[in-house]
Amino acid sequence: MNYPMWVASLCVFCLYVCRSSELNGKEDFMLIAGPLTKQLVRSSGSAVNDAFDCSHPMPPGSRQYFKYLQDRGLTSFKVPLSWAQLLPTGLPSQPQQAVVTCYQTLLKQLLEVGLQPLVILHGSTVPDTLRSRYGGWESQELGKMFQQYAEFAFQEFGELVHSWVTLSDLDDVWHDGQPLGAPGPLQNVLQLNKNIYQLYHQRFPDKGRRLSIGLRANDVEILPQIKDSTTMDFLSVHIEYNCASATNFAKELSILQMSSGDLPILIYKMTVHGCQYNEYQLLGNFVQALLNNKDLNIVGCDIMDMLGMLEVEDYPTSHDISHYNEIKTFRNGYQTVWNKFGAQSTTERDLFLNGSFPSGFQWATSSESFKVEGGWVEDGKGETIWDRFGHDGQAFENQTADLACDSYHKVDYDVYLLRGLHVNTYQFSISWARIFPSGHRGSQSEKGTHYYDKLINALIESEIQPVVTLYHLDLPQALQDYGGWTNVSIVEAFKDYADFCFSRFGDRVKTWNTFSSPWVVSHAGYGIGDHPPGLKDYVVASYQVTHNMLKSHAEAFHVYNDKYRTTQGGKVGIALNSDWAEPMDPSRPEDVAAADRYLQFMLGWFAHPIFVNGDYPATLKTQIEQKRNECPLSEPVRLPVFTTEESQRISGTADFLGLNHFTSRLVNNSVGGCTPGPQGVGDFQAHVDPSWSSTASDWIYSAPWGLRRLLNYISTEYLNVTKVPIHITGNGMPTEYSGDTLNDTNRIEYMNSYINEALKAITLDGVDVQQFTVQSLMDGFEGKQGYSQRFGLHRVNFEDADRPRTPKQSAYFYSEVIKRNGFGSLKGDVFKGAGIQLTRQPTALPPSEVPSKSKVVWEKFSQQSNFQRKLYHYGTFAQGFSWGVSSSAYQIEGGWNADGKGPSIWDTFTQKPGSVLANGDVASDSYHRLDEDFYMLRALRVKSYRFSLSWSRIFPDGRRTSLNQKGVDYYNRIIDGLLEYNITPMVTIYHWDLPQALQDLGGWDNVEMINIFNDFCDFCFATFGNRVKFWMTFNQPHTIAWSGYGLGQFPPNVKNPGIAPYRVAHNLIKAHAKAYHTYDDKYRKSQGGLVSIALNADWIEPKDVHVPREVVAADRALQFQLGWFAHPIFKNGDYPDAMKWQVGNKSELQGLTVTRLPSFTEEEKTFIKGTADVFCVNHYTTKKVSHATLRLAPQSYEYDRDLSEAEEGDSPTTAISNQRAVAWGLRRLLNWIKEEYGDPDIYITENGVATDSKTTWDDSARVFYYKTYVDEALKAYELDGVKVKGYIATSLMDSFEWLNGYKVGFGLHHVDFTNPNRPRTPKYSAHFYYQVIKDNGFPIPDDEKQLYGHFRKDFIWSTATASYQIEGGWRADGKGLSIWDKFAHTPLRVYNDDNGDIACDSYNKVEEDVAILKQLKVTHYRFSISWPRVLPDGTTKHINEAGLNYYHRLVDALLIANIQPHITLYHWDLPQALQDVGGWENETIVVKFRDYADLIFSRLGHKVKFWITINEPYNVANIGHGYGAAAPGISFRPGTLPYIVGHNLLKAHAEAWHLYNDTYRAKQKGIISITINSDWSEPRNPYKQEDIDAARRVVQFYIGWFAHPVFNGDYSNMMKTIIRERSLAAGLSKSRLPEFTPEEIKRIKGTYDYFGFNHYTTVLAFPVNYGNLQHYDADRGAGTIADRTWLDSGSSWLKVSPFGFRRILNFIKKEYGNPRIIITENGISERGPIDLNDIHRSHYFEKYINQVLKAYLLDNVDIGGYTAWSLMDNLEWATGFSERFGLFYVNHSNPKLPRVAKTSVTLYSTIINCNGFPDPATGPHECLNSVAEPTSAPITPPPNTVSFLGMKLSTSDAQIGLTTTFALLTVAALGAICLSFFLYKAKKTNHFNFRRRY
Repeated sequence: MNYPMWVASLCVFCLYVCRSSELNGKEDFMLIAGPLTKQLVRSSGSAVNDAFDCSHPMPPGSRQYFKYLQDRGLTSFKVPLSWAQLLPTGLPSQPQQAVVTCYQTLLKQLLEVGLQPLVILHGSTVPDTLRSRYGGWESQELGKMFQQYAEFAFQEFGELVHSWVTLSDLDDVWHDGQPLGAPGPLQNVLQLNKNIYQLYHQRFPDKGRRLSIGLRANDVEILPQIKDSTTMDFLSVHIEYNCASATNFAKELSILQMSSGDLPILIYKMTVHGCQYNEYQLLGNFVQALLNNKDLNIVGCDIMDMLGMLEVEDYPTSHDISHYNEIKTFRNGYQTVWNKFGAQSTTERDLFLNGSFPSGFQWATSSESFKVEGGWVEDGKGETIWDRFGHDGQAFENQTADLACDSYHKVDYDVYLLRGLHVNTYQFSISWARIFPSGHRGSQSEKGTHYYDKLINALIESEIQPVVTLYHLDLPQALQDYGGWTNVSIVEAFKDYADFCFSRFGDRVKTWNTFSSPWVVSHAGYGIGDHPPGLKDYVVASYQVTHNMLKSHAEAFHVYNDKYRTTQGGKVGIALNSDWAEPMDPSRPEDVAAADRYLQFMLGWFAHPIFVNGDYPATLKTQIEQKRNECPLSEPVRLPVFTTEESQRISGTADFLGLNHFTSRLVNNSVGGCTPGPQGVGDFQAHVDPSWSSTASDWIYSAPWGLRRLLNYISTEYLNVTKVPIHITGNGMPTEYSGDTLNDTNRIEYMNSYINEALKAITLDGVDVQQFTVQSLMDGFEGKQGYSQRFGLHRVNFEDADRPRTPKQSAYFYSEVIKRNGFGSLKGDVFKGAGIQLTRQPTALPPSEVPSKSKVVWEKFSQQSNFQRKLYHYGTFAQGFSWGVSSSAYQIEGGWNADGKGPSIWDTFTQKPGSVLANGDVASDSYHRLDEDFYMLRALRVKSYRFSLSWSRIFPDGRRTSLNQKGVDYYNRIIDGLLEYNITPMVTIYHWDLPQALQDLGGWDNVEMINIFNDFCDFCFATFGNRVKFWMTFNQPHTIAWSGYGLGQFPPNVKNPGIAPYRVAHNLIKAHAKAYHTYDDKYRKSQGGLVSIALNADWIEPKDVHVPREVVAADRALQFQLGWFAHPIFKNGDYPDAMKWQVGNKSELQGLTVTRLPSFTEEEKTFIKGTADVFCVNHYTTKKVSHATLRLAPQSYEYDRDLSEAEEGDSPTTAISNQRAVAWGLRRLLNWIKEEYGDPDIYITENGVATDSKTTWDDSARVFYYKTYVDEALKAYELDGVKVKGYIATSLMDSFEWLNGYKVGFGLHHVDFTNPNRPRTPKYSAHFYYQVIKDNGFPIPDDEKQLYGHFRKDFIWSTATASYQIEGGWRADGKGLSIWDKFAHTPLRVYNDDNGDIACDSYNKVEEDVAILKQLKVTHYRFSISWPRVLPDGTTKHINEAGLNYYHRLVDALLIANIQPHITLYHWDLPQALQDVGGWENETIVVKFRDYADLIFSRLGHKVKFWITINEPYNVANIGHGYGAAAPGISFRPGTLPYIVGHNLLKAHAEAWHLYNDTYRAKQKGIISITINSDWSEPRNPYKQEDIDAARRVVQFYIGWFAHPVFNGDYSNMMKTIIRERSLAAGLSKSRLPEFTPEEIKRIKGTYDYFGFNHYTTVLAFPVNYGNLQHYDADRGAGTIADRTWLDSGSSWLKVSPFGFRRILNFIKKEYGNPRIIITENGISERGPIDLNDIHRSHYFEKYINQVLKAYLLDNVDIGGYTAWSLMDNLEWATGFSERFGLFYVNHSNPKLPRVAKTSVTLYSTIINCNGFPDPATGPHECLNSVAEPTSAPITPPPNTVSFLGMKLSTSDAQIGLTTTFALLTVAALGAICLSFFLYKAKKTNHFNFRRRY
């Protein structure tokens, strides 16, 4: 039955028929609700409601509930009193006072909100004591007691109540089935009522008080008896209505009226039966008939049961009852909306509305955590139900969300897109399992939380408001394992999770959705099982889930309300999903009712409890109850019941209603039978109209009008009284994942229509919609559909590990909607650029000398060491610094002949077959895609945009008479758009694309061009100058003159190198000057802009700065390039003397009578000088030059210079030959400009780097370029005082790169030139550059900030050496041969044929070594024992006592000096005798090593307390037995042997440890461990999961190889899994990684007393696929590089990267249980000339040790000591003596090998003396007073040549030779197949930069 329609009709009837009702002279028609209920649980387990009886305190929120009723038009409220609770004994003298007070409170609350109480004296039970004493109502005594009770009630409550009913229903007073007509009881009750009536009116004689008794309407036959026996003021009746007998009902009312003596009738209670929808019209006719009946007197009606589904509205005045127009009535919300829209024609429905949304409207887009984040196990994230779902193969093609869009690592990427879109709001969800992996607070992940902090902060920085959804489908699997949303305990868990989120993020997040689409959870997750957790239980689970989610939502709301709202000021709502439903056949009332039910089962299921009354909608409850009655043999549905408290707690718990809407349905009435699920239980079926547009989803069809109707329905049904706004929290459609995914016109049509329908709802219907959210920001993992459906405004390439995001056409459409705030016309804003204040007036400068005085730049900088030159500078530019990007017309615009554009010389040139491979006909198509360019500029947040004007687009033939207005319009759009986004236009008037018509007149070789160009400039100034304040007349005139008219490479392709370039340059300079004066004379005063010229300049470095003529040559090179144009303009109006002299002399030598360089007249000089307001320079690279005498013929600008150019060979190459990335040249160039041109304001107007076309978006080379070049500009600004005012990155996007076509790209954005849409995708460099702009440079990061503090008091300060590297005495006193003796004596193994025969001769210099240790002030000294020195054949068969005695002497000397020895048993010098029997490959070595250790422990252990078993087993295994670059030099089994050797090393270590532990520890009391070395690894691209994974592999295959078995047991799962899988894939039968037995695992695990750790550097990792190559590197699957900003050392593999030290120390803490760490090596090398002032080493130690201090003090890493490598320069293994790590220099040119302290000794000894870093803020520390002074000694420089392969080579050449030899050795070992592979990978990987002194 559809009960709301009947009730609505009856209420209309009630209102209209009461028009003659006047009681006490006033109209007081009663609309009655109530009573309050309580929940009673009967033994059957079913819950029912009963009246609240004050047996418990007043329920919380009751007053709000009453106010809610009053607001909806209710006037009265039923309050049944409980006789048994008020007077348990029956005696008025013994009341329960608490119950009395409770009822009084209840009555007062009603009156306070404007509701009149209707009190029922008795409607429940007789007190037990009275019933047992008197029996039933037949007892006169019971009647007397009731009368006393009535008097008591009047006394306590009478002042508060005006309307009473003595007994609610006469039927209820009888017991034992006694008929109502039985004479005794009836007469007693009637008489009793008469007595009470008299008593009441005597006590309260005033008017307006009423009393009655209740009866049923069907008891009309006894009314005469009642009338004669009792008295009442009105007739209180319980009416039952049956649609099958509507006329009987009318008769009953009339009879009641007459039988009562025309008493007014109060319909006290209504019960409806058997009403079907098709009877509504009959009911309506009946009601209309009653309206015409003037004899009925109705004073009120009960409407309690209809409140759940009806709206309140003012009923219009009609039927001549205007005095009732203040009374409200109730109508069905769906019917109201359908009546409004159902009759619309298709034309009316689809009529487009042009207009704007309200000011401040929230434009949003969205994402959901599990769809985009990826990082499914990153940083401890817990598994979610979607993770499990995907891993179980439940999604499309077994796809998973493991990586998804990788948003976990791409916050900057995502926010970049949002800035481009120009949204002001971003809605995203939090992954519960990322914050609480187990679902509970105790498992909180700080790193997961930090991700959301980072995202929120980035949004706010970009002025985008975050809207956070707490739960969007991705439940922690740990909670699902306990039942998930079916378990009521989840309510508390969700409450706690919400509490945490509010507390953590609420200071920044002001809008919260508790849930998004909870219906999907209930329906798809627990009903039909399509979503995880995959339950198919629509009988119980689905409804229980909804029940728990509603309670969870309410608890979260109340948490916010109670704890956070006051301080945070935010709002909390819920995002509910709903289709719109329309009747399949609008003419069938039952289909209309079915559509209503559809909405109630979807939207009302959640909305009604929250926004109406805290309970499910009556339609849903009634339908379910009916269905349960229809199906007695099965249970189709079980709807849980809310307690009164729960309902009150749920009701009103939203500050807004969020709506996710995508589609509509046509619904018809059906017979659902006993089938569970909404359609079965709801008796409806849903369909779609085949004419509706389909999408990639089979459930989303485009029916945009449904949104407007749904919004009206929501406003009517849920928000008419609870006035909260609607947020459209999700709307969108999916497209297919194949085809043209970027040109998504269907999505644009969908968005256009749906957004317009929202506008109609707001503008035409007055619906309060405040937000529109397009779903979604980007393509993502769409649940069961995987990646097969794409909802995104941005395409994500899921085939690419970088997950690049590219805007679709819909993104640009949406940004335009946002810009217009809807669909109104753009405001006619008049944009006006801000004037630029000049800081100086141009002044004439004297001509440059030869060489110029600016040579001081070379004097200042060319003497810098590599360390000084490369040291990174942190700082920021001045406020207002101009950050920009650039482009030029021909390179990007395309549209070469569009809208009347004339051809340019580049059009002519490129369209000639064979000129170049491509042309700019379309280019980046910016002429048609201007909004796409604005998108990129908005995203970058640049301050300026440099672009050029296409002369032939404005003047097609080059002259004003050919003006093309469409071209002008285009540039107006650019300029206005830039100003709208606060971007300064920097306009280049001429960027090489001369109109062909002018070239036909001779082009720039024609002097007439000066005036023609001036006229063009004049037009531009006049047309655009009111908005453009920064003009550049020409871009790179040098390129125009030389490349266009000299080399003939650029159009117009004139090859006249000796004359034309000079003549053209002459005209260009004069043309520039004339344009400048035109601006100065006509426009500057009114426009306030500036004019300059963009000159290009390489930096030129002399080949040898110490040779004067080389300096002169360098100066000459700069004057010929930069000075050619800058000297006339910025100095004296004439060319530089160096140039005039050179060209003049060359011309004379060539027999010419005049110079080929034209001359300016004095007037021209005066006219030219000072014609630039600022200095604009384009810079890309640095060249090295030397003087050369070049030929006289042919005549050429190039030969005139008399110099030879070379690349700066130590710098990285780029995709353009002869354009290396030489960052330091920029600083020097800027300084030169400052010195040469009078310290002008400088704008760097182009700077960038080319990458090849294969480099798309992961352009780390460009990031390094900007990172270094911008820093050099910063150095010039902050350190040198150069007035750098702006920096322009080249370029905004990939474009037509002149002669290189599209083979290279300079763009921050990748453009796909194979796609007609020319899609633009931000590169890694775009995000980097945005960050630079945001930071205004490079503020010092926390990693670089110095920490002051001290280490623990017992901290170990040490330095280290190794036996083979320092001892010498290789055959002394019976020492046996080691593998390093043999290796070093093998040709081609060690650099310069160095060996350790003598080394530092420490075997004979114990006293000298101890002396320098004392000088250092170390507490410990780490050294190693030479195994073959004490056991010549490696076994204990022969002990060399002389060798042992050396170590006794050393240990004793150390102890005397109060220095503790720290002994390494094995530091790589294995006895050769053992190597001859297999060495570390032979498992017998384990026992031999144990025996060797036993000997040493027994002989030295009583004096030595610190032991290391093996140093760096990684190097032993991989470098010595894999690459073969160290002894024993084996490289032919790189896939197996390193692992075998590593296996035996671990077992040998364990045996030695157990030996010490079992035999020696108790008496010797020492500690023993192993020293493991490792670099730290960072991802090359930190935004890329693939690179992050590669970095993890690098670390696990490095430190983890040996640390994991020792500290955790066995090899890591990563190593085992990867090596096993790769081995099996290659056809091997088992893994190449040996397996430990369980016993071995147990024996190795825990064999440490501390973590000995050697660390030097950090690498950047990226993935490399080696195919099936079986090799350590292939197993690791990663290549490594270094950041270019990291300082170099003397070792190619060692870059200064201190931050990595702290990070790897923290890694050890976390990965291995926070063991005590003793850093057993750390240091830096140098190479080349001897310099005792080793500032780089001091810098290294200071920075690295400070990172150790941070790890200790800030991170609580347990660090026990630090060891500097090394004590002295020594034999650095295969690099010989060429790399020097020592704190002390060893002078090998002196036979005595003296040790000489370097400057770093002072630094290190000071740190030791201070035990850290005292804070200078506390004043001078006493530890700084006593420091070691470096010693000095005469030093003979080493020879500049070394012996290498029998040749005498320079040290640098020999170094190259050594590196090459190492590579060749390794490649040879890997074989021919490896050779081809590595050659292919040569540009990507440099894995032969062997770690740790290789």
